[in-house]
Amino acid sequence: MSDNSTHFGYKTVPTGDKANLVRDVFDSVATRYDLMNDLMSAGLHRLWKRYTIDQAAVRPGQVVLDLAGGTGDLAREFARKVGKDGHVILADINAAMLQQGRRRLVDAGIAGNVTIAQVDAQALPFEDSTFDCITMAFGLRNVTDKEAALASMLRVLKPGGKAMILEFSSPNKAIKPAYDIYSFKVLPTLGKLVAGDADSYQYLAESIRMHPDQETLKSMMESAGFERCRYHNLAAGIVALHIGYRI
Repeated sequence: MSDNSTHFGYKTVPTGDKANLVRDVFDSVATRYDLMNDLMSAGLHRLWKRYTIDQAAVRPGQVVLDLAGGTGDLAREFARKVGKDGHVILADINAAMLQQGRRRLVDAGIAGNVTIAQVDAQALPFEDSTFDCITMAFGLRNVTDKEAALASMLRVLKPGGKAMILEFSSPNKAIKPAYDIYSFKVLPTLGKLVAGDADSYQYLAESIRMHPDQETLKSMMESAGFERCRYHNLAAGIVALHIGYRI
C-alpha cells in the first residue's frame, strides 16, 4: 500500500479521507454507542475497562490523558482516583462522542478536575512530559497513522509514565470461526436494529481484522521508543491490553 492510501475496513481509500470516514461512523453511532457496546460484548467491555483502570494504578495528584475517550467511561473513574489535586483530560477526535462524554460526566457529578479536548492522536497538542498515564481504549485501530500516534503518546508521557492501549486483537484459533460468524453476521444486524446503522458495525468487524495482532502491536510500541512493553490477552485474545513505559 502506498503512502497515499490506507485501509478503511477492507476498503482501500486515500489517506486523507480516512479521518472523515471514521468521523462519519462515530457521528452515526454516538448516541447509542454505550448501549451497543453492552449488547455486542454482553457487558464484558465494562470488565475490560475495569481491568485497564486497575492496571493503570493511578494515584491522587497524577495527570491522566484518556485518548479516544468518547463517552468517558475511563475518564470518569480516573477523575475519582486522581482526586482534586490531579487532572484528567478526556480527549477524542470526534465532537459527537465528546458531547456524549461531557453529558455523562455531568450526570455522574464529575467536575473541576476533568478537561474535555478535541484532539488528533497523531499530533497531540500537549507539552512534552505532561502525563503520568495515557490510556486509549478501542481507538487505535481507527487511527490512520498508528506509528505517529504512538510517537506522539510517548512524547507527552512523563519519564516513568505508562501508556495503555486496550484494543480488539487476534483471538485464539479455537474460537475464531465462531467469532467470525458473530462479527460479520450478528454485529451488523444488531447495528441495524439498535442504532439504525449496519454499515458502521460492518466497518467495526473489518477494522478489527485489519488491526495489528498482539505481537505486531508490541513491536510497534517498542519501535516507537516504549520500553518494558507487554500485553495481557482478555477473552481468549479477542481483546488485548498493551502496556509500555517511557523510561
